[in-house]
Amino acid sequence: MKEAKTKRSTVERRKKILNLLDENGQVFVHELSEEFGVSEVTIRNDLELFETKGLLIRSRGGAMINENSVGMDFQLSEKDKMNYTEKVRIGKKAAELVNSGETIILDSGTTTMEIAKNLSSNKSLNVITNALNIANELLKHPNINIIVPGGTLRKNSHSLVGPLAEKSMRNFYVDKVFLGVDGFDIKEGAFTPNIEEASLNQVMIEITKEVILVSDSSKFRRRSLAFICPTRKIDIVITDEKISKEDLAWLKDQNIQVVIA
Repeated sequence: MKEAKTKRSTVERRKKILNLLDENGQVFVHELSEEFGVSEVTIRNDLELFETKGLLIRSRGGAMINENSVGMDFQLSEKDKMNYTEKVRIGKKAAELVNSGETIILDSGTTTMEIAKNLSSNKSLNVITNALNIANELLKHPNINIIVPGGTLRKNSHSLVGPLAEKSMRNFYVDKVFLGVDGFDIKEGAFTPNIEEASLNQVMIEITKEVILVSDSSKFRRRSLAFICPTRKIDIVITDEKISKEDLAWLKDQNIQVVIA
C-alpha cells in the first residue's frame, strides 16, 4: 500500500513539474524541492528522466523547455500529463456540443480522448476516429457506431495515418470534426508535429460541416512543424479561462465562436 502511494505521489509530482515547465518555460531545482517537499536529489532525478525523453534541457540549477520541441512528437503518456485539468474540462464542454444522430470525427490526441470519455451513452452517434485508444474507449457505448479508417499505425499517438487513412476518410461526410493541436497561432492557424497527421487532418476538414478546435491555452501563440489549416477554416474554439484577452477578442472579431471550459 505504501509503495503504491509513493508511486502515485511521484507521478503527480512529475505531472505538475511538466505543467510548470510548460507554463513558465523554465524551472529551478531549489524551488521545486521546496514546493513538493522532496530533496533536490529527487528533483534532479525527475529532470534527468524528462531530459532523456527530450522534454527539457538541463541548465544550471534547473531546466528549460526544449526550444526544438516545435518539431517534437511526444508520446501520449507524456502529453497526457501536461495541463491535464484543463483538458478534462475542455473534453466535457466539447462533448456537450455533440447531438444525438450526428456523425462526428474525433482526431487523435489527449484532449479528444477526454471528449470520448464524456460522450453520453444515451446518444446514438456515428464516431469516426483514427485513434485506436479512442475507439477502444468508445466500445462500452452500445449506441455509438465506431468507424476506424485504415492506415499505418503511429505508435506515439496510437493513430492511423497515411494514404490509406486519407482515402478511407474521403468516403464520408460528417457533421463535426474535433481537432486537437500542438500549436495554434491565432493569425496563422493550427499546427501539429507530424506531417502525416496534418495531411489527414486536412482531409477531415474537407469532409465536415463544422470544424471545432479543442486546445488548452498553453498551445496558443505556438507553431509546430506541420501546418494543418488557416484560422478562417475553424468555426469553434474550445479552450480554458487562461486564454489572453487579446486572443479572445481577435477570434471573436473573426466570427469564430469561443467556448471557455
